[in-house]
Amino acid sequence: MDRVEGQLSQEHSEVLADLRTAWSVMSPDERVDALKLLPEDEAEEFFLALTGREQAQLLCCLPNLTKRTWLRLLPLDDAADVIQEAPLAARDELLKLLDDVSLKEVRALLAYAEDEAGGLMNPRFARLRPEMTVDEAILYLRKQAQQKDRPIYYCYVLDAEQKLKGVLSFRQLLTAPANKRIEEVMVQEVVTVAEDLDQEKIAPLFTSHTFVALPVVDAQGRMKGVVTAEDIVGVVQEEATEDIQKLAGIQALEAPYLATGFAAMVRKRAGWLAALFFGELLTIHAMQRFEAELDRIAMLAFFVPLILASGGNTGSQSSTLVIRALALGEVRIPDWWRVFRRELVVVGSLGAILGLIGLAYVLVSHLCGIDYTEEYLTFAVVIAGSLVGVMTFGGLLGTSLPFLLRLCRLDPATACSPFVATLSDVTGLLIYFTVATHLLRDKLL
Repeated sequence: MDRVEGQLSQEHSEVLADLRTAWSVMSPDERVDALKLLPEDEAEEFFLALTGREQAQLLCCLPNLTKRTWLRLLPLDDAADVIQEAPLAARDELLKLLDDVSLKEVRALLAYAEDEAGGLMNPRFARLRPEMTVDEAILYLRKQAQQKDRPIYYCYVLDAEQKLKGVLSFRQLLTAPANKRIEEVMVQEVVTVAEDLDQEKIAPLFTSHTFVALPVVDAQGRMKGVVTAEDIVGVVQEEATEDIQKLAGIQALEAPYLATGFAAMVRKRAGWLAALFFGELLTIHAMQRFEAELDRIAMLAFFVPLILASGGNTGSQSSTLVIRALALGEVRIPDWWRVFRRELVVVGSLGAILGLIGLAYVLVSHLCGIDYTEEYLTFAVVIAGSLVGVMTFGGLLGTSLPFLLRLCRLDPATACSPFVATLSDVTGLLIYFTVATHLLRDKLL
């Protein structure tokens, strides 16, 4: 019997996995038909696992009666997300499908920005009064638990003005003396989240305190709802995806890759590419500035890609490390000088290592019969010195830009690798040819 149940469970998982894989390429009508073929419990499980955008697309294709059933299946904060994802013309129709109490609460959630704590929270939570006894609280929570659309993790103690006074876990509540008042056993030091706090800043609170849920309060300390770790999982994935796209020089996509239209995809990528293209045009002007030196020692041109790539790679490494450290809160703006000094030593050492490799390459090439110039020793020093200078500058540029953007209240991820690499290319050429001009002065005259 257990073996049969196991096989059925495996088949069930495989069917849902196959449907999830094919979902993005199915037409709206095919999605509706596929959902109808599933048993009710499996259909509910699948629907709840979809993203808010996918749920909104599906609901817009269903008749009103079915649409109401699926919408009311969602927790209120998820229902608000779905309505936000729906086309403007369909939002009022979806709101009308909610009962009066839910409608009021969803409208309150929609008043918040999508990326604020208020937009993520669930307005329904377990609340207690401070004057209740432990026994009274347990009886009350039994009734409340049957009406909740999510598991209850903590009990929040509110006064008559709905201000948060304390919190209790179920373990604390169940182990407290039955005749004790709630205000005597509650924890008064409560970690809270402001209703207008950006979603990106909520995740570190869960990491540092290991809570399952956090209360959301307004400026007057009134509790408005709870944000759970489950809510934050999607936020972390969304923010990480956005940062990765920005690091590649792409504006963040609002929809999954396959759901993003051709025009939107071109628009998101063209802006940065055009800006980087104009930035690279400066390298042409830099090359023209040293045209005479190139005519005299053509071998200088052969090492331009090597010099520029080394500076750009170093800058990209530094910017990536600093952007990630800023995102995780490992460093802050006041730490700029410490980070700058640290990177100065690190990238200077890396430049010295690659400089020695470049020096050895030129000398070994000479011994093998490849003469870059009669002044091969000086030329080797030019390559080594340029690598040290270009890599040091590139690393410090990649270190400083994220701090500068954060200081200007901009996203540090905008200091993306292509942007740093482009700036490093222009300055790298200037450094390279300046070093060559000074050390090979006699040869260039």
